[in-house]
Amino acid sequence: MTAVPRSSLTAFRSVDEVFDALEASAAEGDDERVDLRSHQLQCAAILERVAPNDPELQVAGLLHDVGTVLAPGRPETHARTGADAVAGLLGARVAGLVAHHDQAKRYLVTIDPRYRHRLSPRSLETLRLQGGLLDPEERAALLDYPDLDACLTLRRADDAAKAPGARVPGLGYWRRTLEALARPAA
Repeated sequence: MTAVPRSSLTAFRSVDEVFDALEASAAEGDDERVDLRSHQLQCAAILERVAPNDPELQVAGLLHDVGTVLAPGRPETHARTGADAVAGLLGARVAGLVAHHDQAKRYLVTIDPRYRHRLSPRSLETLRLQGGLLDPEERAALLDYPDLDACLTLRRADDAAKAPGARVPGLGYWRRTLEALARPAA
């Protein structure tokens, strides 16, 4: 695999480019207790367990924070950056889930103030940077999102996927799933 410079990549053209970004995510900590690659692998594994028949949701979990690798230091736009990068290769549903996972956090905290206690200190900080609680218009817009239930499942997995030393399948485990999803989109 050849590394794609972060600053020049706007859309993944191949599964190899996705894997390059996932490999690079091991160097990103995002101020959490686990590196970004471990976090994304944990998220995908949780989603495989709770939604075994939904590979698109699982892949969205694997890639939900890829925007952090592509444009570091921009938590307020990382979901959109990631969604834009995966859309052409992996399709609209995966991109939509990636795009909405931050809004889902804002939604869960808005409808259930106790949900805030599930968030890591870094996630609380990014919650503020991403706009905090949803206003009524934002909430209505998110409620219109047709895949909201899957998006909330992704968000809950995201918040649970920060356990140091968790044993989950490695990147290679996901190659076949990514390739199966990429074929129809490419």
